[in-house]
Amino acid sequence: MLIPIGLGITIGATAVAVTIATRPAAFRIVRSAVIDAPPEVLFPFVNDFHHWSKWSPFEKLDPTMHKTFEGAALGVGSVYTWSGNSKAGEGKMTITDSTPHRRIALDLSFNKPMKAENKTEFTFEPVAGGTRVTWAMTGRNNFLGKAFALIVNVDNMLGVSFEQGLQALGKVATAS
Repeated sequence: MLIPIGLGITIGATAVAVTIATRPAAFRIVRSAVIDAPPEVLFPFVNDFHHWSKWSPFEKLDPTMHKTFEGAALGVGSVYTWSGNSKAGEGKMTITDSTPHRRIALDLSFNKPMKAENKTEFTFEPVAGGTRVTWAMTGRNNFLGKAFALIVNVDNMLGVSFEQGLQALGKVATAS
């Protein structure tokens, strides 16, 4: 009786492990919004980490989180580290490219709740009715990340936050 149960558990665990291992590691989460403001107005709110508290939904995860700003005041070389509750986690962002009114690229490192190294990019494209702002994040999932993605639709979860952030960015920019 125990042998068939043990064999069933082993086969099931192996099937789950193989399923997880064969999932793609690379991911990309992208959201865009057209905001009724020119790139020159929107760009500074992203290029300066000191402004992120005005629009980033991730800033609201822990109102008491510890934040530090290092390096350049804004643009390339600007560094933002945070440490907060279990929702906010702990990590660091560094602006690696800043093309005025067009593109901002970031290296994004998470230490908690899970270690991860991702790339984030904001692009600003003038269009009829304002500026199309695109927020994208790319990275690679390790085994645990792939397992988590089997249970939780990370694109939907983070995508909603990106959409909220873009909407808030529009409100802040048009109120300026």
